[in-house]
Amino acid sequence: MLQNKKLVRLHILEAAMILDLFSLMGAYAAGSSRDTSTSIYIVAMAGAVLIYVVIHIIFFTLDPRGMHKDVLDKCREVLLLLAILAASITYQAGLTPPGGFWEIDDEKHGHHAGFSILQDKYHRRYKAFFYCNAASFMASVALIILLVNPTLYKPAIECYALFVCMVGGMFGLMAAYAAGSSLHLKASIVVLVLVALVPVFGFAAYLVVADGAAKDDQNQPPTTGTKSNQHKDQDNDKAKYLMLLGILAASVTYLTGLKPPGGLWRDDNDGHSAGSPILYDMDRRRYMVFFYSNSTSFMASIIVIVLLLCQILRRKRRPPHWSLHTAMVLDMLALLVAYAAGSARKWGTSRNVILLLIPIVVFLWLLFCYKNRRRNTASQKGGAPT
Repeated sequence: MLQNKKLVRLHILEAAMILDLFSLMGAYAAGSSRDTSTSIYIVAMAGAVLIYVVIHIIFFTLDPRGMHKDVLDKCREVLLLLAILAASITYQAGLTPPGGFWEIDDEKHGHHAGFSILQDKYHRRYKAFFYCNAASFMASVALIILLVNPTLYKPAIECYALFVCMVGGMFGLMAAYAAGSSLHLKASIVVLVLVALVPVFGFAAYLVVADGAAKDDQNQPPTTGTKSNQHKDQDNDKAKYLMLLGILAASVTYLTGLKPPGGLWRDDNDGHSAGSPILYDMDRRRYMVFFYSNSTSFMASIIVIVLLLCQILRRKRRPPHWSLHTAMVLDMLALLVAYAAGSARKWGTSRNVILLLIPIVVFLWLLFCYKNRRRNTASQKGGAPT
C-alpha cells in the first residue's frame, strides 16, 4: 500500500493510521483494567492531552515565530521516536502489570483469577503505577496522532506544546517505574532519588549552556558556511546515535525492571509473598545488584533523552558533549552489571560475563590506534613537499 501514490496523495494511509491509534487506545483501556469507570478515565487522559495541546497552540501562537523546515522535521523525528518508545513499553506494561495475575479463584482471601496481584496486595502502589503508566501511554499515543497531521504538529512544535507533553510522559514513565519495579519502601525511595536527579541534571546542563554560550561565541573563530554545515551535520548524527542508544536502553530496562529475572511468586505459601521476585528471596544480594544497576541504567537513559531534548530546544546553545557521553557510559556500564547479575545464579559466572568486556575493549583500542596511525601517515604523505 505504501507504493500506491494515490493512497498517499488522498491521505488514506494517514486516516488508517489514526484509526489504528484510536483502536489501540480503546484496546489498552479495555484490557488494562477490570473496571468500566477506570477505563473511561484512561480514555479521558488522551482527550485531556489533545485539549491541552489545542489550548497551548491558541494562546502561545498569537505572536507566531516561524521555524525552519529542517528544524521542524528534526523535532518531529525525535518526538516521534520518543512517543513510539513510550507507547510500546507502556502498552505492554499496562496489559501485564508487575506482580503478575492470580491464576485461580480464592474465595477465602477474595482473589479472582485474571486480576492483578499487586492490586490486591499493594493497592496504593498499584494505583500509582497504573495511572502513571496509563498517562504516559495516552500522552504518547496522542502525540503520535498529532505528529501525523502537518497542520497540527507545525504550530505545536513551534510553541513547544509537544515538548511539554513529552516531558510529562517521561516523568509518568519514571514514576511508573518507581512504583512498579519494587515492593519494598527502601528500594522505591532510592529509585525516587534517581528520578529527582533527572530534572536536576537537566537544569544544571541548561545553566551551563546558558552561562557558557556567550564565551563560546566570543572565542569561536568565524567559520565558512560549508564548514559550519558539516559541523552541524556531524552533531546531528551524534545526537541521533545517542538518542537511539538511549531509547534502546530505556525500553529494555523499563520492562526488565517491572518483570525481574527469576520470575515472581504466584501464591503466599511457604513464607513468601505472591507478586514478589523469587530472586529476592533466593539470593537477595544478587537481586539488589541487578535492581540498582538496572534502575541506574534506566534513569541514565532518561537523562540522555532529556539532554538531547535540551539540545533541540537550545539549537544555538547546546549542552556540552561530555555530559551526554558521561551519561551514556554510565548507562552502558550499569546495563552490563545488571545483565551480569540477572542472567546467572553464580557469582563466578557473573564475573566471567563482566570479564568478557576486557578483550572487546582491547580489540577496539587496538583498532582505534591502527586507524589513527594510518590517518596520520596518510596526512604526512599528503603534506610532504614534492
